[in-house]
Amino acid sequence: MDQRPSPVCQCVSVLVGFLGGTGPLGRGLGLRLAVAGASVAIGSRSPERAAAVAEELRATWRHGALPIQGVSNDEVASSDVVVVATPWDAAAPTVRPLAGVLDGKVVVSVANALVKQGREMQPLIPARGSVAAAVQAELPGALVAAACHHLPAGTLEDLEAPLDADVLVCSDHAAALAATMAMVGMVEGLRPLDAGSLAAAAPIEAFTAVLVNLNIRYKGHSTPRFVGLEHVG
Repeated sequence: MDQRPSPVCQCVSVLVGFLGGTGPLGRGLGLRLAVAGASVAIGSRSPERAAAVAEELRATWRHGALPIQGVSNDEVASSDVVVVATPWDAAAPTVRPLAGVLDGKVVVSVANALVKQGREMQPLIPARGSVAAAVQAELPGALVAAACHHLPAGTLEDLEAPLDADVLVCSDHAAALAATMAMVGMVEGLRPLDAGSLAAAAPIEAFTAVLVNLNIRYKGHSTPRFVGLEHVG
């Protein structure tokens, strides 16, 4: 286990970059982090698209300027923490060209491999067992964590909607685990929980299909909350 200290603290100095950040989860999580005090870089293959999305997100906040910028995916690599927010099947191809650049960086995988079969969403099992494991394989020098799989993107982007969710975080690197939990903990209403090694990403990602199907069936926006852990801050 890596024992280096976390580069993240709950302060305005942290820069969180999103590869493929113009999608729903990148937009929503980036917005919440910016409101919480982080600086956010929304990345895209098209810097123009990223700039437009950043402008849209800044316009949703009426209480001052939000530190959100739109940049290219290459520029995201210089962030303190890099979130891979692409669709699941684009995660490995997106990070592959950045392998050397991201050495030593905390990289957070948030994607779920899901497919619609009839009226249900069903999980796919990637070749390495999880999207997060595939990202780590492409970035052997990076400190990869998995997190935020069960957060509803639409709710994240709606700043009027309160959050009340536990976020399972797993990694093979102590520094990545601590940094990712600190990042998640910046957002009001989210409680990060240490879910163990990166091997846990496989069942965590797959469970997203169950949660999505529950929300479809009951027309809800539920998120996991684990009882019996009230003592966890």
